[in-house]
Amino acid sequence: MIGVLTMEIGLVTLFPEMFAAITEYGITARAVRGGLIGLQYWNPRDFTSDKHNTVDDKPFGGGPGMVMRPDVVSDAIDAAMQADPDLGLIYLTPRGRPLTQRRVRQLAEGPGVALLCG
Repeated sequence: MIGVLTMEIGLVTLFPEMFAAITEYGITARAVRGGLIGLQYWNPRDFTSDKHNTVDDKPFGGGPGMVMRPDVVSDAIDAAMQADPDLGLIYLTPRGRPLTQRRVRQLAEGPGVALLCG
């Protein structure tokens, strides 16, 4: 008999509602409902202290665009790690290594992972 793997996935994201597609539809929804995957969300906006819930700011030193405030992101990551200290942390970025099926299988063998959605 093959054992059933369960995996805890934490998501640090500004847009937790975007993940409804994987939690409410298809094979991943069945996995969530069946308890094979556990999902928990941390929204950096929940860790702001100003009335506008500001999560980004101009880059230090100037330049175009906006960057995430490190204090807010750090607090959200800390909350994820406190919820489950055994979780690994992966920062999803276009410049990183691809998240392959092989890597997902390796992660599934462990306690779970927190994904920092950039």
